[in-house]
Amino acid sequence: MKVFSATDIGQKRQMNQDFIYTSEEPVGNLPNLFVVADGMGGHNAGDFASRYGVSVLVETVRKDKNFNPVKIIRNGIEAANREVLDQSRKDPSMSGMGTTMVAATVVGGYAYVANVGDSRLYLAGEKLDQITQDHSLIAEMVRLGELSPEEGRNHPDKNIITRAVGTGDEIKIDFFDIKLEPGNQIVMCSDGLSNMVEDGEIFSILKESGAEDKAQALVDRANANGGKDNIAVIVVEPFTNEVREC
Repeated sequence: MKVFSATDIGQKRQMNQDFIYTSEEPVGNLPNLFVVADGMGGHNAGDFASRYGVSVLVETVRKDKNFNPVKIIRNGIEAANREVLDQSRKDPSMSGMGTTMVAATVVGGYAYVANVGDSRLYLAGEKLDQITQDHSLIAEMVRLGELSPEEGRNHPDKNIITRAVGTGDEIKIDFFDIKLEPGNQIVMCSDGLSNMVEDGEIFSILKESGAEDKAQALVDRANANGGKDNIAVIVVEPFTNEVREC
């Protein structure tokens, strides 16, 4: 397995509210764990929500005695939801904060994925497929046929999300399992990448043999295209076998 990851404040924002976590080693009963979170909220609340939410998820996974990866990730996200919400209720300056979250683990030949919000997971093989569905107002309108995909991409309300971790007592999580093939790449990102770099560009960068660090190459492209938001990217190559020097 080979993993690339990068996050960047972008060109327009004063604070980076995106947060990433990667572990190629076991975390509790999961053989590995990858998470992207994009916080929302005034002042430093969004930054806190993403970092704290991911820390709660990871610690919950470490302690979970289950062996089913979906149950483990579900328990972790539900715990993050409770804790972020509790913090927002305790501190008026953090009222209304929340975070998107997309999490994945690779178990054998499968990836198990969960998401809340509009941070995405793609699978790159012969083409680039978006596996997760965006939980956003505009994405819902596109799915209902009220907007075309191009209209949705350029809509001024595209950042309004309909689900987030830490914004309510109940949380609805989407789950996906993906059969992986040799040569597949997993891309996880915040909307700071997906809003600035079209899918075709993402796919081209992943396939460029000269890209030493694919996550950083994607971040650089997002910034070159305007960098209007924070950017977070994880690229996982599940079946890359490397000889490590001792």
